[in-house]
Amino acid sequence: MSDNKAETKAASVDAPMRGAVDLHCHSGPSVMARLVDHIDAIEEAAAAGMRAVLFKDHYYPTAPIVELIRERYAHLGVEPLGAIVLNNALGGFNAYAVEVALKMGSKVVWMPTVSAANHIREGHNKKLLVAKSEMRRPTALSVVDEHGNLREEVKPILDLVAQYDAVLSCGHLHISEVWPLFEEARRRGCTRLLVNHPTYTVGAELKDFPRLMELGVYIEHSICMFIDSRFKTYTPEQLKSYIDAAGVDRTFFGSDLGQENNPSPVEGFRQIIRLLLELGYGEDDIRKMVSLNAMRLAGLGANAAPALARSA
Repeated sequence: MSDNKAETKAASVDAPMRGAVDLHCHSGPSVMARLVDHIDAIEEAAAAGMRAVLFKDHYYPTAPIVELIRERYAHLGVEPLGAIVLNNALGGFNAYAVEVALKMGSKVVWMPTVSAANHIREGHNKKLLVAKSEMRRPTALSVVDEHGNLREEVKPILDLVAQYDAVLSCGHLHISEVWPLFEEARRRGCTRLLVNHPTYTVGAELKDFPRLMELGVYIEHSICMFIDSRFKTYTPEQLKSYIDAAGVDRTFFGSDLGQENNPSPVEGFRQIIRLLLELGYGEDDIRKMVSLNAMRLAGLGANAAPALARSA
């Protein structure tokens, strides 16, 4: 490749990187082995011109860390964001923990991930999530009871998410659990709904995408599953089919990176932008999928309008 072509290709990646938003960064410290810590992640994002980074940990709320970083690293110009994941380590469906996290400014409330019954049945803890030392076996959590009805203890959490206008993610629940969860969430006034890696763990199929769109859901694809990483799962052709099924206005990417022996979150974003360019998406659509849609969902800046109209 000539120098001019190389420079043009680099520039085509650099432009969408400016303002990119990562709502799925697994930096450390963590009980899992991490490639970067939270400060590394913010500094690398700043060097790439990114807009915001959300720290996700399966075992502790990240809002307190975000508050420290926001105070001491404001000069970097990258907004750090906090979240909470409702796994065993936080008592599962613990409305008290959710309330504190939201009062501290958390942007996303994830339903169970590593403690989700669906996640445990699929054996993902053994395949992917290996702690630095042996941990207590998880207790399986589901949002529905034996009759398929939403558990009562989940409902106050939905009320808190609605009250604080936060994002509700289905975590690693099965798609069969997502329907009653999100339908009740809509009834209770939740306007920002998210499904992460819908075809992985969650088990959604392309035929489920129209119903998710009707509920006003945003789809986040994990970059690590489409690029050269140890979590690569899908082909470029599959990625295009997923984007087409939801549309570029409801699709965005989170790195789901930060683990050892993987690309860094920033490198993951650069690789997915290259892949999207190769798939024929233009810069405007790519910017939606690496920045603007995530901003809109999380309520950041000029794109902070609610994700969908509140239910009556």
